[in-house]
This record gives sequence, C-alpha cells and structure tokens, in this order.
Amino acid sequence: MPYNRRDFIQTIAMAGAALPFSSFKLRKDWEIHAFSKPFQWMDYQLLCETFAAAGLDGVDYTVRPEGHVLPERVTTDLPKAAKAARDAGLKTTLMTTAILEAEGADTLLKTAADQGVKYYRMGWYDYIKGKSIQESIRVRSQQLKELAKLNSQLNIQAAYQNHAGLKVGASVWDLYAMIKDVDPKYAGVQYDIRHATVEGANSWPLGLELIREHINTLVIKDCKWVNNTLQNVPLGEGMVNFKAFFQKVKEYNIHVPITLHLEYELLSKAQEALPVKEKQQIVLGKLKKDVQVLKGMLAGI
Repeated sequence: MPYNRRDFIQTIAMAGAALPFSSFKLRKDWEIHAFSKPFQWMDYQLLCETFAAAGLDGVDYTVRPEGHVLPERVTTDLPKAAKAARDAGLKTTLMTTAILEAEGADTLLKTAADQGVKYYRMGWYDYIKGKSIQESIRVRSQQLKELAKLNSQLNIQAAYQNHAGLKVGASVWDLYAMIKDVDPKYAGVQYDIRHATVEGANSWPLGLELIREHINTLVIKDCKWVNNTLQNVPLGEGMVNFKAFFQKVKEYNIHVPITLHLEYELLSKAQEALPVKEKQQIVLGKLKKDVQVLKGMLAGI
C-alpha cells in the first residue's frame, strides 16, 4: 500500500533524528548522495564524516568556481576529496560542475573519472541572442554531442539539469529537443522534480514521460510559495508531490543515482558563529531527517 506522505512526515517529526536508519528496507539498492554546496564551510574530512553519519551513500562534490574543489586545483584537490569520501565509506559517483563544452574540460573530467566519478552535472546553456529558440537548441545540441564524444573517451556521463528560469532546459520540452539525438550512454538528464514542479505545477508528469529514457540521475528537494516568494523547505514539507513522482519513477522503472539537496536555511546567523563541531551537529540533525524522509519514500517503490 503506498505511503501517505503527510502521515509519514508527521511520524518522522515525532521520531526525530534518533530514528534508526534500519527502519526502512529499500526494495532496490538506491544510491543516495548529497550535494556538497550547503556544506562548503566544512573541510573534506568533516563533510564526509557528517554525510556518513547521516546514512548517505556518497558525496556530490561541487567541482566548479567557488566550489568545494576549484577547477584549477582539480588534479590536486579532487583526489584528496575522493580519498576523504572513501575513508568514510562513501562513494563519489556524482559531481557538479560548470562544464558547457568539450574544449578545456578534458583534464577535469579525466581526473574525475580516475576518482570513480560516473556522472557529472553540467552548467546551463543560455539561449543565444539574435537566434530563434529552435536555432539555439540546434547549436546547444551540437555542443552537447561534442561533449558526449569526449565523455566516451573517458567513460563518464554528462547530466543536464532541468533548472527553473530562463536558460535552456527550464522547459523540459526544449531539453528533450536538445538531447534526443545525443548518445544517451554519455549524456543524459539530471531530472529535478522540484524545478519541474515550479515550471509545470500540473504538467510535469508529461515532461517526465517525454524525457524519461534520458534520465541518468535524480535531484530530490522541496519548496513552497510563501507570500509570492519561492522558499526552499525540508523534504516533504513543501508543494512537491513526491507520492505521484515516485509512482511515476516506479512505473517507468527509473533506477539511477540520487542527489539530495538541502537548500533551505541550515544555520541561523547566530548559529553560524558557533564552533565548527556545534554547527556540524545542528546540520547533521537536519540532514539525517531529510535522509530518513527520502528513504521512507523510496521504501514504497
């Protein structure tokens, strides 16, 4: 019987962070990473210790300007970051980059592949000024094909996120037009149900059906409208219909790595001034709760 999302959230809220990870027996071996962006104040070791304590399987490192790993230091720092993950029993299947084209990306991608990264999120393409939307999509599709060719040499896959806004891919229909003729073994979609909900509150299932065969990773996060402003919230407390989404995931037999995003406030201004270990415990409690909520959702599929 499918879980009732609201009842489940209430159960989690009462149980708190102490709820044991063994409470939920997943039917599939889902690999759950977390996005490192909100935790960039932590060094690699502390980050990985925190993620392991939360019951995660891996780290989705930001390997981009102002990220956890800077592109210009990737050959030195990414191996250190990956080792910290391995030492904590975590994987580095995923990473997040700003890569848009093959030119200049080979060193970063080779280093990542050597460290066990299988999928990397790209940056987002702009529509090209002076060109029609259709022509922009053709140009971007060609860029993506060239990137997929490089990926084939390194045995790594690009993942393009459907991100709300005005860039290519905010509309899943445009994302499909761009990616439909690109080799799916080396470039796919990082499907984000939160952004899909924002852009297509009622129509997102159509976009998901259209793009489903190209999905190689999933982003899980939540949000809601507050006084006409979009606000990120803990998992299950917003407007994303996870019950309907995961029913579709099951129906389409989508079984890919997941990256969990915590983009709501993890520390207040006052808490940011606390010692590092105290801050770690605060964010660990919130991370544990989101991990448990997600595992509860996945237990039903």
